[in-house]
Amino acid sequence: MNLSFFDQFTSPYLLGIPLILVSTMFPALLLPSTDNRWLPNRLCTLQLWLSHLITKQLMVPLNKKGHKWALILTSLMTLLLMINLLGLLPYTFTPTTQLSMNMALAFPLWFATLLTGLRNQPSTSLGHLLPEGTPTPLIPALIMIETTSLLIRPLALGVRLTANLTAGHLLIQLISTATITLLPLIPTVSLLTTLILLLLTILEVAVAMIQAYVFVLLLTLYLQENI
Repeated sequence: MNLSFFDQFTSPYLLGIPLILVSTMFPALLLPSTDNRWLPNRLCTLQLWLSHLITKQLMVPLNKKGHKWALILTSLMTLLLMINLLGLLPYTFTPTTQLSMNMALAFPLWFATLLTGLRNQPSTSLGHLLPEGTPTPLIPALIMIETTSLLIRPLALGVRLTANLTAGHLLIQLISTATITLLPLIPTVSLLTTLILLLLTILEVAVAMIQAYVFVLLLTLYLQENI
């Protein structure tokens, strides 16, 4: 029984080929393509409004130099948001529950922000490793601590996203299993667990959106430190 709970986190295969790439790219196919008309359809209008809102929120912590990253950050936010929300549908696979994928997204972008800082302002970027006014005996220890905290940032990004989504999916499956099991035995309790399941599903929709936003927002803050 314990193994069946984690089967939903296993990447599906077709003829020995992993379908995680297909499930990752599929959300992009759902986005309507814009055209040259002045008045597009309502779906395109809603898409443009959401893209503008997301871009506006992500660019608030950044100065004008960081606005060059608007396309990358907005695209990443849209991709994570759609993958997380589609993963809540029945009989679907959520790629963002895989730590390997989240690390593949977090590490290159974090490393790019680090290289940007080392190229544009090397003294300031290296100065973050040693706080001002540090006593001389504590300098080696603080440099090691700050370096460790700097290198652990991409791991924290990936683990945070993976852990939150995995915990939510497990809770939904546990409560839904309890609801089906209790239905012929104790219908009253089964109705109560159904209500809890509905509330939990609404909570998981909010968590899916919030975690996508937090992932990109932290990358934005890391970028602001290095420009």
